[in-house]
Amino acid sequence: MARDVTEAVKPPRAVFVPFRMGHHFGTPFHVELQRRIIMAAFGLIDDAIESPTIMNLDVTWARARREGKEIEAAAAETDS
Repeated sequence: MARDVTEAVKPPRAVFVPFRMGHHFGTPFHVELQRRIIMAAFGLIDDAIESPTIMNLDVTWARARREGKEIEAAAAETDS
């Protein structure tokens, strides 16, 4: 969430997502993105060659929010 803080703390491994504070896993109901973030973190446990390693996740907040709104709208239509 705050790459500058992550770089200063130097955790052994971290996955950076450029999302708004409080949205560590994207938007509600966006299961695919949430799973992708978690799997990236698990993958980094095995794949990181040196410490510290910060992996950038290839996603933007705008895209995650847009997809999240589409998922919410589809769910609302199914509930009606």
